[in-house]
Amino acid sequence: MIKLLLLILGFAVLIFGEVLKVYFIMPFPGSQEDEVIQWAYLIHTQIGWIRLVGALLLLYPLYGYLRQSPVWARATIAVVLGFYAVVFYMFNYRFLADKIFLQPENVGFLDASHSKVSGKQLALGITVGGESKAYPIEIIGYHHQVLDVVGGQQVMVTYCTVCRTGRVYSPTVDGQPETFRLVGMDHYNAMFEDATTGSWWRQVSGEAIAGPRKGTALAEIESAQMTINEWINLHPNTLVLQPDEKFAKAYDELKNYDEGTRKGRLERKDSVSWQDKSWVVGVQIGMNARAYDWIQLQQARVMNDSLNQTPIVVTLSADSLSHFVFNRVLAPDTLQLMYKDGKIVDEGGSVWSPAGRCTDGPRAGKTLTPIASYQEYWHSWRTFHPQSTRYIP
Repeated sequence: MIKLLLLILGFAVLIFGEVLKVYFIMPFPGSQEDEVIQWAYLIHTQIGWIRLVGALLLLYPLYGYLRQSPVWARATIAVVLGFYAVVFYMFNYRFLADKIFLQPENVGFLDASHSKVSGKQLALGITVGGESKAYPIEIIGYHHQVLDVVGGQQVMVTYCTVCRTGRVYSPTVDGQPETFRLVGMDHYNAMFEDATTGSWWRQVSGEAIAGPRKGTALAEIESAQMTINEWINLHPNTLVLQPDEKFAKAYDELKNYDEGTRKGRLERKDSVSWQDKSWVVGVQIGMNARAYDWIQLQQARVMNDSLNQTPIVVTLSADSLSHFVFNRVLAPDTLQLMYKDGKIVDEGGSVWSPAGRCTDGPRAGKTLTPIASYQEYWHSWRTFHPQSTRYIP
């Protein structure tokens, strides 16, 4: 009886160790709702010891059963050993995030006039040191991160399709360049592991949430999400990231992701406001955060608000995919913008573009100061900004 119990316990330790090491950090049913990241990190870092304990538990019963048991018992043990081998392979080589989503081998760019990427696609755009680049979401969404140099500065462009979060960071920690690999996810948000300490970093905030560097955060680089055409209008000399032909099939699987027409549990778009997969525009000023419903924005085109005592305006471009947020103070005035007869106008009759430039009227040539904003799923914004309020028109 003792041998049987040790045999069962040993196989349980081995099999469940391999499964739980991956289960807690991948989008399996029920794996992402609870606060289990510290347990997941403990299993991940101690898996060698867990395997050793399981193997030691098996030594005595295996020796006894293989010497004295009937053929059917030895065959059963062989089947269980084979099952463990399959589990070991699947959870160490097939289900790992960085084995599923590979890094690009060719990070190439073309200018706007020669780009092979449709201008209707959404992209993350950044400008550093006078150089502008656009990173199509249907490309970076598969890779989850793309390393590049912009304006002489190394950047880490990241995107999580399950949260619909795009962020750009400086991949430097304690003054030293760092490299990262996609390790899994936490609360459905992509998570990276640094090569130096093995710490885990959350994509949406750039913060280390487990490991020796817990509490450290990467410096965020200002970025904007909009269609490539809209970005080109604002930055005509921009370069556009081109597809790596090796991953054409993977990119095709994300086709129409940016329009929100994909189906499925993780990357769909809800058609009703304030559901898990509803789109929102998130804004944080100081300690105050607020979400603006995308459906309401599509209807209103312009939303005036005040957040943390800052008058702001949220606008939507004619393509209905590019959004902008600005401080609507134009000293000494605080503007009240409205959408009228297909145009954005202020109370003085000046006409404004959705991108914050006055194109006609008394204030022609003036520009509004942009404010950082993010378009993402409501479940993501409320999870990582629990203090956030909702904008109520």
